Amino acid sequence: METVTAIVFYVLAGAAVAAALVMITQKSPIGSAFALIVVLCSLSAIYGLLGSPFIAALQIVVYAGAVMVLFLFVIMLLNVRSEEPGPSRGGPLGLTALGLCALLLAQVASVLLRARIDVVASYDASSARVAQELFSPRFLYAFEATSVLILAALVGAIALAKKEL
Repeated sequence: METVTAIVFYVLAGAAVAAALVMITQKSPIGSAFALIVVLCSLSAIYGLLGSPFIAALQIVVYAGAVMVLFLFVIMLLNVRSEEPGPSRGGPLGLTALGLCALLLAQVASVLLRARIDVVASYDASSARVAQELFSPRFLYAFEATSVLILAALVGAIALAKKEL
C-alpha cells in the first residue's frame, strides 16, 4: 500500500510542478490563474495523502476557492491583456536579474540544508490546533507579513494595469 501512496504522491507532485511551470510561462493572465488553481488542487490532494483532511479542505476552500476567485475578478475587472512580445532583456539589467536569481537560489538551498525536518507519523491537524499554531508568536508575524505581501501585490497589479487618464 505504501508503494501506491508513493506513486500517487509523485504523480501529484509532478502535476503541481508542471502546472507551476505552465503558470509562470503562460502569456495569458487567465491561463496563469487557472494553472495556479491546478497547483493548489494538487497540493490539497497531497495534504490529503499525508493524513490531514482539514488542511486539504482549507486549501481548496480558501485558496483555490476564495483567493483565486478574487484574483480572477481583479484580472477581469482590469481587463488585463496577454503579454506582448517586447525587447530582449540582455545587457546589465539581464545580468543583474541573473545574479539576483543566483542569490535567491543560494539562500533557498542554505535554508533547506540547515532546516531540521521532523517527520511525525500522525499529528493533530484539527481546526483548533491549526489556529493555535497559526496565531502563536511563532507564526503570527509570518502570517501577517504574508497578508501585507498579498495586499501589496494586488495594489501593484492595479497600479500597473491602470489606464492613463
